[in-house]
Amino acid sequence: MAQIKPMALIESMSKKVCMHSDVYFRTNKQTGLTYTGKLCNPSTAAPSSAQTAAKARFAKVTAAVRTILANPTEKAKLKAEFKSQTKIGSLFGYAMHKLNGNYDANGDLIGG
Repeated sequence: MAQIKPMALIESMSKKVCMHSDVYFRTNKQTGLTYTGKLCNPSTAAPSSAQTAAKARFAKVTAAVRTILANPTEKAKLKAEFKSQTKIGSLFGYAMHKLNGNYDANGDLIGG
């Protein structure tokens, strides 16, 4: 696989260039490497009930993580746990990892 050196314009770019583009850019903040991807053959079907439920659970977990990170004492406790591990690279990702899966059949968070 070839390595590329992106031009200065796209070095710090993430997501799509414009709304009509199907090429995505992402720069890894830890390594500085830039990755590109293309969305090929996107689904045109309506989402299934399982996909809709997963999307709702993800929204609830994300909201819970934002609430935890807004509280300084909970954030400090979580940050101490985060620094003691090396598997996950961001505090938000670590919080998502801890809370993900902690919900009941109704999609309500059990706790974390």
